[in-house]
Amino acid sequence: MGLLLLVFMATFLLTSSIGVLIFYRKTALRRLSRMASTPVDAALLKSIEPISGSRIERLVRPFEKVVPRSKEDISTLQKRLDRAGYREKSCVNIFYSSKVLVPLILCILATVTQIYRFNPFFVYSLAGGLGFLVPDFWLSKRMAARQEELRVGLPEALDLIVICVEAGLSMDKATMRAAEELRISQPAIADELNLVYLEQRAGRPRSEAWKHFGERTGVDTIRSLASILIQADKFGTSIGKTLRAHSETLRKRRRQDAEERAAKTPVKLVFPLVLFIFPSLFVVTLGPSMITMMEDFANYLN
Repeated sequence: MGLLLLVFMATFLLTSSIGVLIFYRKTALRRLSRMASTPVDAALLKSIEPISGSRIERLVRPFEKVVPRSKEDISTLQKRLDRAGYREKSCVNIFYSSKVLVPLILCILATVTQIYRFNPFFVYSLAGGLGFLVPDFWLSKRMAARQEELRVGLPEALDLIVICVEAGLSMDKATMRAAEELRISQPAIADELNLVYLEQRAGRPRSEAWKHFGERTGVDTIRSLASILIQADKFGTSIGKTLRAHSETLRKRRRQDAEERAAKTPVKLVFPLVLFIFPSLFVVTLGPSMITMMEDFANYLN
């Protein structure tokens, strides 16, 4: 009787253990599946999802292969477009098509307005040359504007990451949280932080993801931030203190840049003062006296 009771208890415990293991295994799998398909990741992926098959691409498709290009040129242009915030594959074709369409539009405008009558060769040559260079100028200005947005938004992003890290979040989750909070106020830095977070989720090491962040944007302060984070991971220093110190350094540098621009203002005002303001002052102050003197001389001569 005791042997049967012992066998029953052993069978019951073994069956219960197997059931508990299977139940918790299914629960863990369900949790992992929910974590892998969170709405946050879906929103992040949607925010950087390239737009394909746009109407502009279909319109400019006949002109995209007119300008000769090599693989090196395409690679360089793709880096410039990435720094300007355009990651779609169609942007390269649209850019090369614009170098054909803009000169044509300028030539048509010169023909419609009849400016070509002054000197047809000079006018059409100028329209073609300017039209070919205008896309490059526009892309350079867009790159500079986005890099300035990244410089301005980086201290705020670092402050949010520091707060999240000191609150107990990991560096990856802190980056994701900062990107969510800055999506409206600083969309440029939020977009780049989304890419950093997704690269880390895809398996790229943190040091490589931040290094790629600096190379992709071409901003010196972000490159220095990447090197600081790499050193912090290597030597095991506190990431929160490191980021806080770097944020303070960036704010001091921005303040110094503002003071430098303010100090250059008097020198820059010399040319407008000499060319525009002083002549008008001379006309207003000396004009009436000159008119009076001319009338007196005319009366004296008569």
